[in-house]
Amino acid sequence: MTAGMLIFKILRRSEWDAFRQAGETPGAPVDLADGYIHFSTAEQVAETAAKHFGAESDLVLVAVEADGLGAALKWEASRGNALFPHLYRPLRMADVVWDKSLPLGASGHIFPEGVV
Repeated sequence: MTAGMLIFKILRRSEWDAFRQAGETPGAPVDLADGYIHFSTAEQVAETAAKHFGAESDLVLVAVEADGLGAALKWEASRGNALFPHLYRPLRMADVVWDKSLPLGASGHIFPEGVV
């Protein structure tokens, strides 16, 4: 994977608020169930939003630099046998490069410019 690559986590606003307050998060319920925090690349994140958050509008897109996560980040086959980034430790606020609202528009989620 390329140096300086951003990977993305979609959180519900309540999950984001709890993460900010605590300073770290073990992830969303699906992450807790699977034992790792699910991330997507820029190429994968729109499909992730549509598949798992199709009708949800109060979302936050969180960007993290993959290299900064070290050995706790594993690239594993998932949807369509594509490699997805999975984090095997809590996500910390210090890992976050930026966060932006991810509103739902008439034809799907509206991503920040340059992400998808």
